[in-house]
Amino acid sequence: MTDSSQQSQAEFSEQQFIDKLKRFAVQAGRQVVEKALTLYYAAQRPETPLWAKTIIYSALVYWILPTDAIPDFMPLVGYSDDLSTILSALTAVAISITPDVKETAHQQVEQWFGSDSQNASETPQAQDSMREIAID
Repeated sequence: MTDSSQQSQAEFSEQQFIDKLKRFAVQAGRQVVEKALTLYYAAQRPETPLWAKTIIYSALVYWILPTDAIPDFMPLVGYSDDLSTILSALTAVAISITPDVKETAHQQVEQWFGSDSQNASETPQAQDSMREIAID
């Protein structure tokens, strides 16, 4: 393994990743969570090349760090830098993202958020209460 890959993997904590998903899944949104999970599942595959894992872990480390370019607690824009980082990583490692990886991430998001058709009919309103998602 290269030094940068070892450093990225050392800084990445699966528990921190899951903890952030638990805390901010609703705020970050279904798209951010699904894309982050897609990267996570791709990094878990032994067939994923080392260079791709380095990019993936770097993006996931950025996503879980509490200090980033735009603080996550800022309304509307808080996750824009995280989404940009995740999308850039997805683009860079697209060749390593298999249909199985995409399906696994999609199924997990459906389990957490509900089905796409259910979410399409549930347009959030300003008066709606905060929703909690149980991530086991």
